Amino acid sequence: MPRAMWKGTISFGLVTIPVGLFSAVAAKDTAFHMLDGADMTPVHNKRVNAAGEEVPWERVVKGHELPDGRWVVLTDEDFAAANVKATSTIDVLGAVCADEVAPQFFDTPYYLAPEGPGAKPYALLREALKRAGRVAVAQIVIRSRQRLCALIPQGDLLLLDVMRYPYELRATDELELPGSDLDALGVTEAEVQLAEQLVRTIETDWDPARYTDTYHDDLLALIERKAAGEAIEIAEPVAEQPGAAVVDIAELLKRSVEDARAARASGQ
Repeated sequence: MPRAMWKGTISFGLVTIPVGLFSAVAAKDTAFHMLDGADMTPVHNKRVNAAGEEVPWERVVKGHELPDGRWVVLTDEDFAAANVKATSTIDVLGAVCADEVAPQFFDTPYYLAPEGPGAKPYALLREALKRAGRVAVAQIVIRSRQRLCALIPQGDLLLLDVMRYPYELRATDELELPGSDLDALGVTEAEVQLAEQLVRTIETDWDPARYTDTYHDDLLALIERKAAGEAIEIAEPVAEQPGAAVVDIAELLKRSVEDARAARASGQ
């Protein structure tokens, strides 16, 4: 059993559900280190104060500057003491239809697991949300910051996905987006139908195991080749041709549909 990064309770009406919060993300990034190009010695990041003195980690504290320039140092206990209930409770605020929440509001997933006597109420909340087709919107304090989150039923699991507040998202007003007037854009009904055909040819069930990080694999292969002394040739990017002919979207769609059907027929 992994160690919970946070323990507390879900506050669901008058029901409290003891839970543990676990990271759902396993970092698999390829490790790189900063080196001195002259002799390949590692370059270290050091914590230094304004006087240039290196500060050991055990001396580093968190401080808030007051308007008069004074500093107030806060400990982990201080953060918890500011609002004990908020720091130990996932406070359910409401239940919304799952498809009403735009994807850009979701940020970081975590797993929730019941603690002690929490199994029954955990299952009740999970099943109630599942049958209603809704997710519970709640608030949780993580690392001294209160975050909006969603409790999402997935099989036997309640997933907690930390969400962004509206003020954290940029408006789309300044983006140049094509409007819904397809006639003004020169989009014909025949082209729409061809695009729909193409979508149908690539319809598939969600299977995350089908997708791999091909760039990561290619990068590791390149590292091995360089380590073996192989010279690496850099391919030149294809330059955009000025004044290129207008693209026949309908023809490209037709060819795409044909290629997709042929690939499906061959089992690729």
